[in-house]
Amino acid sequence: MAKDAFLVGLIGSGIGPSLSPALHEREAGRQGLRCVYRLIDIDRLGVPPEAVGDLVRAARDLGFDGLNITHPCKQLVLAHLDELAPQAEALGAVNTVVFDDAGRARGHNTDVTGFAASFARGLPDAPLDRIVQLGAGGAGAAAAHAVLTLGAGRVTVVDALAERAAALAGRLNAHFGPGRADHVPADALPGPLSGADGIVHATPTGMAAHPGLPLPAGLLHPGLWVAEVVYRPLETELLRTARALGCATLDGGGMAAFQAADAFRLFTGRAPDAVRMLADITGLAGAVTAPE
Repeated sequence: MAKDAFLVGLIGSGIGPSLSPALHEREAGRQGLRCVYRLIDIDRLGVPPEAVGDLVRAARDLGFDGLNITHPCKQLVLAHLDELAPQAEALGAVNTVVFDDAGRARGHNTDVTGFAASFARGLPDAPLDRIVQLGAGGAGAAAAHAVLTLGAGRVTVVDALAERAAALAGRLNAHFGPGRADHVPADALPGPLSGADGIVHATPTGMAAHPGLPLPAGLLHPGLWVAEVVYRPLETELLRTARALGCATLDGGGMAAFQAADAFRLFTGRAPDAVRMLADITGLAGAVTAPE
């Protein structure tokens, strides 16, 4: 008999506003399934990101079917899993963990497929010769892999931690071939931006808890497209500023919806309606963030 009830959760920092519970529980309900989705916020628990391994083991012991993993644990969780799907291993980041019947934890990354699907849908004709990406964490690794998979010529990675940017560029070149990625320090950003086709933004800046712009507004110009990973709020200050200049833009709602759809498939074994989940997140994010 096919399973029809699932217990899943999200481990991360400051995740109270997450829409993942609503996304998964709504889609489950439409499919005649029961899904209970719990938030496991390390800030509320008063534990450091390095405790992610203990939290994964506790969830397994409590009978969870799987977990989503978000900032700042997507890379730290790697050492605590029994197996990695090839894509997660290539990215060096995990955002979805599935427990099998024997309790083994397998790590996946649905961020990369989620961003790729969102980008192909929202910016289908965007030029991809030269891209600047802000952020080299877990979401940044996924976004960079996604745009290179979609045919980007070269991605220049910028991160507040120079060694993290260098490490991501190295992994990208190892996976996609030499010369497909490079990295520059933040103070050198004007150079690559002046000749770029677009910007992928993959840092927390712009979230409700981290307001503001991730780069000086004067560096934006109308020839750029701007793709955002942040989805709370859907319209970040970066997107507002870019649109005012005439830039084509993509909000983070599509990535959030499509990665959730892929995670739902992994958790339940059922095919989700990704477009319906996109409508959910657009309505939920818009309704919740309008007063902010």
